[in-house]
Amino acid sequence: MRDVTIIVEEDGPYIVEGDVSITTEDGRELELPYDRQLCRCGASENQPFCDGAHAAIDFDGTLAN
Repeated sequence: MRDVTIIVEEDGPYIVEGDVSITTEDGRELELPYDRQLCRCGASENQPFCDGAHAAIDFDGTLAN
């Protein structure tokens, strides 16, 4: 079992820590950047990774309880 932590940044990306891999729907394994920030806003031009676009679009990442 892998030890993985996912942190939800307020109005920002998911921060993924630990030994993880990301596989595309066609089976390719993506090379992960060191910081592993995954887009939540949908505006990143580097999907699935965050490129900071959430700040430019004033993304509201409020989570419902």
